[in-house]
Amino acid sequence: MELRLLTLKDVEKYVQIRLQALQESPASFASSFEEEKYTALQKYEIRFQSPYSLTFGAFLSGQLVGVVTLIREDRLKTRHRANIVAMYVLPDFRGSGVGKALIETAIEQAKQLEGVEQIYLSVVSANSPARNLYISLGFQVFSLEKRALKINNVYFDEEHMVLFL
Repeated sequence: MELRLLTLKDVEKYVQIRLQALQESPASFASSFEEEKYTALQKYEIRFQSPYSLTFGAFLSGQLVGVVTLIREDRLKTRHRANIVAMYVLPDFRGSGVGKALIETAIEQAKQLEGVEQIYLSVVSANSPARNLYISLGFQVFSLEKRALKINNVYFDEEHMVLFL
């Protein structure tokens, strides 16, 4: 498996997997397929050039099979924080260590960022595999947001987690 920082050369592959993620696992993301399907390419071209956002990809035999983004806070009072967002692994590759490798890469990168002391992420409470992965890597739940997401009149709770470096 090859793990690396994605660049502008990868943006089209990233958009493909991102849109698939939004369709296949809508409860796992605050964004929706409908919101991103027409603007995703432009949005991620901009994000991939931001000094505050780092997106990593996992490749197997040249195929992008998983992604995760680490976003460093840019405000003076919150620069000690980073957030993990947009974590996704293609269904056929789940349980194979791809997700763990991606999160470990994001954590290691956060440790390299000057002044970052803690990493935050959110996970839908019902997503036990993801939740268990994050806990196994040291994340702790610090709050539960009831009815955080609403999809087709069904509510999903989210757990907010933190890892202190």
